[in-house]
Amino acid sequence: MKKLGFGLMRLPLTDGADAKSVDQDAFNKMADYFLENGFTYFDTAYPYHGGMSEVAFRKAVAERHPRSAYTITDKMPTFMVREASDYQRLFDEQLSRCGVDYFDYYLLHALGMGSYEKTVALGGFEFMKKLKAEGKAKHIGLSFHDKAEVLDRIFTEHPEMEYVLLQINYIDWDNASIESGRCYEVAVKHKKPVMVMEPVKGGALANVPEDAEKLFRTHAPGMSAASWALRFAASLKNVMVVLSGMSSLEQLRDNAGYMGNFKPLDGEEREIIKKAASIINESIDIPCTACNYCVDGCPKSIPIPKYFSLYNNQKQFGLFPNHTMYYAGLARDFGRASDCIECRQCEEHCPQHIEISRRLKDVASVFDKKR
Repeated sequence: MKKLGFGLMRLPLTDGADAKSVDQDAFNKMADYFLENGFTYFDTAYPYHGGMSEVAFRKAVAERHPRSAYTITDKMPTFMVREASDYQRLFDEQLSRCGVDYFDYYLLHALGMGSYEKTVALGGFEFMKKLKAEGKAKHIGLSFHDKAEVLDRIFTEHPEMEYVLLQINYIDWDNASIESGRCYEVAVKHKKPVMVMEPVKGGALANVPEDAEKLFRTHAPGMSAASWALRFAASLKNVMVVLSGMSSLEQLRDNAGYMGNFKPLDGEEREIIKKAASIINESIDIPCTACNYCVDGCPKSIPIPKYFSLYNNQKQFGLFPNHTMYYAGLARDFGRASDCIECRQCEEHCPQHIEISRRLKDVASVFDKKR
C-alpha cells in the first residue's frame, strides 16, 4: 500500500460557510484520480462534514468502484456513546452511510484518559473485538489525542488494538502539550504501526513564513512546502500511511506527484526541516488545526477555528481589511469572540490543548475592540 491516504475531513465544498455542502462532483473526480494513480486508502469519521463525509465516500467510491479497489477506515464516535447499546447502533449507521459491508480498519475515535476510562466501563473494547471476530472490521485500533503515558497504558491494558492514528508533524514532534514524538515512540515500543493525521497541521505547514519557504525552495525548487511536511511523517519507519485532507484536485495532484514514488528524507533534508520548524514556531501564535471538535455544543455558537485562523493570519501577515471583513461576515451568523462565557467545554475536546477561552479574548481584542 502506498503511504498517502485520503483524509475526508476537508473535502471541497459548494458553500464555504456550510461544512455539509460537499461538492460531490469535485470529490468524485478526486477519488477517481486517487485510485487511478495506485492509491487506495480512505479515512473518514462520523462527525466529519456534519455527518456528510461518510455519505460522500459512499457516493464517490463505494457506489462507483469495486470493493477490492480501496480500503476504508472509519471511527467509533466515542464522544457520542452514552450506553453500551450505542456502539452497535452507531456502527450499523456508519456501515449504511459508507455503503460497505465491513471496514478494513475501524478505530475508537479520539481516545484520551477520560474517554478511555468511559470506553472501558461501557465495554467498548469488547465491542471492537466482536467486530473483528465477525469480520465487520478487518483490523481494529484507536485514534489518540493525549499524553504518551496514557497511550502506553492503553496498549499495555489492551494489546489487541492493532494500530494507532496519531497527530504527527515536524512542528508538533517536540511539542510538550501534543507529544507527537513521544507518542510515536510508545507505538514503536508496543510494535503498533502508526497512521498519521494532521501532517500539514491543518494547512499551516502548506503556507509557511517566507524564510522557511526560501529554505525549502533553495534545496528543491519544484517541491511545495506541504510536500516537506508529508515526507517528514512518511519517512518515519513505523508509519504505514499518512493522511492528507485534500480540498482540491490541485492539492491531490501535488501530493500524488511525490508520494507515488516516495523517497524518505535524507540527512540534509532533516536538518532543513529543523531550521524551518524553528522559524515557523516563532510565527504561529495559536496552534489550531481546524478539526472543529471545539465547535459542537458551544452555547454561543462561536466558530472558534475560523476566528483563530483569522487571528493567526493577522499576527503573521498584518491586519489586512479583508480579515476584518471576514470576521464581520462570520459574526453576523455566529457568536463573536467576545461572546464567550468561559464554560470551557470546548477545551475538553481540543486535541491541541489550547486554552480556548483565554485565546478568544485575544481574538476579541483585535476584531471586537471597535465594536
